[in-house]
Amino acid sequence: MDHTSNLPPLDALQAVLAAQRGGSFSAAAEALGITHGAVSRRVAAVERWHGAPLFERHGRGVRLSVEGQRFVALVERALAMLAETAGTRGRRGPEAVRLSIVPSFARLWLLPRLQRLEGDPPDLRIEIEQEQRFADLGRVDLALRYGRGNWEGVVAEPLFDETLIPVAAPEIAARLGRAPSPDRLLALPLIHEAYEDGWRTWLASHGRPLPARPQDRRLEDHDLVLQAAALGLGIALLRRPYGEARLADGRLVALYDTGPANHLRFHLVTLPGRRRPAVERLIRRMREAV
Repeated sequence: MDHTSNLPPLDALQAVLAAQRGGSFSAAAEALGITHGAVSRRVAAVERWHGAPLFERHGRGVRLSVEGQRFVALVERALAMLAETAGTRGRRGPEAVRLSIVPSFARLWLLPRLQRLEGDPPDLRIEIEQEQRFADLGRVDLALRYGRGNWEGVVAEPLFDETLIPVAAPEIAARLGRAPSPDRLLALPLIHEAYEDGWRTWLASHGRPLPARPQDRRLEDHDLVLQAAALGLGIALLRRPYGEARLADGRLVALYDTGPANHLRFHLVTLPGRRRPAVERLIRRMREAV
């Protein structure tokens, strides 16, 4: 079915939204000031265009099907974007840059620096999209992703280098002392991120392999790893300077002054080709913030 032409009229989409909000075609008819039959016809027209039922009938009401939930979410998002565009006509505001980041980067690094990155007075508006894995670079202007940076079909530029520092809750740090031996660390659970590269790199710098250990823990995000260590659940690797702020409140203590370089890092990821000036401006400010 060709969805690029003969789009359903706005009043038909409004009927779908009203039925979803009211829970029945009768409630939608009352809200829109039309008949029950008109609502039914308009919803049916959208379903024919979409190619799938949007509602499931039950008793005297209706509820969205799974496909209907997806469709309504897209329609509401599109209408919100149109409303935002209408509200900004005739005035020039900060230029928007859509940035895809993992949640931990938002919490640990971006949000504390957001006002600085947007400018004073603001000349950028950073629209944050939190995604754990792959970013749709056709939909966003810039992505921050963690890894080796050898991804195909994109331009990946390192944002900052990291060093790996074991950290622990104060009471555990007091027992271990400064610069404890790897054996003393391995007597406690190690807390890993999604990958084990960090601890493997740190232990290799001390001439030790990473053993298989059922007592170790694995968490997805760096800030969750540090939170678990602060709660005394084990020893974590702080990626300096990324997680540096978590040392300031005293809930974590660095066990070493220095550490090996992390061979993984955050990269600024864009599609090949010329970038918008606003994107270049944001990238420059992010580098300055480092």
